Amino acid sequence: MATPLTAYALARALRDEGVRVFEHPRWQTRNRNHKGPWGPVHGVMLHHTAGRDSLTLCRDGTATLPGPLCVGLIAKDGTVHLVGCGRTNHAGAGSSAAYDAVRAERPVPAAPGPDAVDGNTHFYGFEIENLGTGKDPYPAVQLAAVERVSAALCRAHGWSAASVIGHKEWTRRKIDPSFSMAGMRTRVEARLGVRPVPAPVGYAPFPGADFFVPGRRSELCTAVGRRLVAEGCGRYRVGPGPVWGEADVLSYAAWQRRLGYVGAAADGIPGRASWDRLRVPRS
Repeated sequence: MATPLTAYALARALRDEGVRVFEHPRWQTRNRNHKGPWGPVHGVMLHHTAGRDSLTLCRDGTATLPGPLCVGLIAKDGTVHLVGCGRTNHAGAGSSAAYDAVRAERPVPAAPGPDAVDGNTHFYGFEIENLGTGKDPYPAVQLAAVERVSAALCRAHGWSAASVIGHKEWTRRKIDPSFSMAGMRTRVEARLGVRPVPAPVGYAPFPGADFFVPGRRSELCTAVGRRLVAEGCGRYRVGPGPVWGEADVLSYAAWQRRLGYVGAAADGIPGRASWDRLRVPRS
């Protein structure tokens, strides 16, 4: 679970991952946030467009399904066209079981259950230009862009590849995308390079990124700071703890960089993957 990235942070995360990005006019403020909540976000949902020359459709939508229909369109040449930021009309309702699995970063069920959860609230949506017939190939450069986009958002939030889901895994109504999601998650996991290690018994479970807000007072903040100091990542003049502040953010960002996170991904806000590797003792 995480607070959605700002438009600036989202574009920066994509570029830091090597994605070729084209920013369309006013994409930063084009969304459907007035129709429902946007966030907390739990993952990335992938789709195929079922057509060609889909940019206008993804940006503007239709009379019955207003745009934007995604955050970005991943074109055949690997360019990612950013057309919206926030809640978009891409997912619709989907399975509670799939939702719970992605939120917990567990494998999604083999078949989705009844539609019950609003996916537009909780997932970044990306459309991949393809007819979806099984006869329209996905060029290697396009699949590489899908991999990089997915990894960029997982890295920015500290998610594992289990946070990447296909529309067909979300609802019984859909068949997209028309490639193996298991195969794509394997590619994303390899790109991330850091497999989250579950915290052993005796170590504090991840409380969620939303726990770490400025001014949060908790003994857990002290425990985190002590572990950062022990790892040589402490940036404290006084402390650490018990109040989460700027020195904690700088220290945690140093830990994230130690693990290989770059750019917006090393933002000093704990994510589950980096948290599990820090191994904070349970108080």
